[in-house]
Amino acid sequence: MSALKLALNSRQVSRNLLNYAKYNVNIVKHQSTKSEGLVLIDVNDKTGFALVTLNSPPVNSLNLELLSAFSNALDEVKNNNSRGMILTSSSPTVFTAGLDINEMYKPDYDRARKFWSSLQDCWLKLYGSSFPTAAAINGHSPAGGCLFAMCCEYRVMLPKFTIGLNETKLGIVAPAWFMASMKNTIPIRKAEMALTLGTLFSTEEALKIGLVDEIAKDKAEAIAKCEEFLKRYEKIPQMARAVTKQLYRQQDIKELEDSRGADVELFITTIRNDKIQTSLGRYIAFLKWKKRLKPLIQFVSYVTRLVKPKKKKSKTT
Repeated sequence: MSALKLALNSRQVSRNLLNYAKYNVNIVKHQSTKSEGLVLIDVNDKTGFALVTLNSPPVNSLNLELLSAFSNALDEVKNNNSRGMILTSSSPTVFTAGLDINEMYKPDYDRARKFWSSLQDCWLKLYGSSFPTAAAINGHSPAGGCLFAMCCEYRVMLPKFTIGLNETKLGIVAPAWFMASMKNTIPIRKAEMALTLGTLFSTEEALKIGLVDEIAKDKAEAIAKCEEFLKRYEKIPQMARAVTKQLYRQQDIKELEDSRGADVELFITTIRNDKIQTSLGRYIAFLKWKKRLKPLIQFVSYVTRLVKPKKKKSKTT
């Protein structure tokens, strides 16, 4: 009875509990078995812009299948000579939840090597693309989600979501090319602090430090703002723009290209580590625990709304 009273009387506590659980509750054990339909491409005939949508419910966990499909989508956008690309998500609350933990926890190591190599492919193609890119971030975007957003040249995000490279909170070290993407996006000092603390920024905080460029009220407006950005290049010769971008980013790209094999083996060595496996196991168990609590969280939220006092109408004279 006392617990129920606490739930009823502490609306802020219940709201915090609900918000904390909403994002991660569906992440555990999401494995796709086929790539068809995991990434949708819609090219606007009028503008020439390709809308690329990550479409792997519930939270676009970046597993081998989704990464392979995304890599193929990037090839298609390049080969069909699209004038620009907008990356977004079919989920209403998650851009992408980042790397699928199940690819790293007690993995099949041959598959794990293909998984990491596919992630490298996606980064190299997106970060070094010849076509301009923008991200309409319509949900939470931690870790790998933040990475893909930062690879794009412009980012528009919806309110009330979070974004950042939070690997250290899981006991994992973000690779150098993850770090390079962040250093290319926000000031170096802020990048160092964000990386070491594993900070997840709110939309407003991300705007303030330059992690995103604009805030939009909804997905449609975010896409429209991305289109406005891409239209800035209409009068810029495409080759000059593409070469300038690639020259600017070439050092980061070259460092990964020169060490791809070693980077894969470093990943394998990392996930073989007993402490890393223990940390990942605990995190998966934590997410499962929150999933079991989801009905209770929803009930607390419902009761909180019921007992929330109505605002008194102000009297007019």
